Amino acid sequence: MPVRAKLQNFRVSPRKARLVADAIRGRQVEDALNLLDLSPKRFALPLAKLVRSAVANAEEKNNRDKAGIDVDNLVVSTITVDEGSRMWRIRPRAQGRANWIAHRTSHITVELKER
Repeated sequence: MPVRAKLQNFRVSPRKARLVADAIRGRQVEDALNLLDLSPKRFALPLAKLVRSAVANAEEKNNRDKAGIDVDNLVVSTITVDEGSRMWRIRPRAQGRANWIAHRTSHITVELKER
């Protein structure tokens, strides 16, 4: 039975987030957390927090429903990074002109399954 955790409207572009997400897809949770702790990317720490949240969801589901989930055998089965809303800002330019700047956000979903 899959266990999910979501992070919405996080202020990182989806393209940068997918670089980190692709590195942990298909790995065991312990290996994924070790990889994220050593990663130099800025998005690695929020993603590690999200994976830990999914593990906590699995523990809670196991305690509440007696689901029989072994937390030590969890694997990051799917992780999706979708584009969220954009925040638009105006940057002044030369001769009274202006450029629009798009600050991108991401929706991240982590799904854990038992091996």
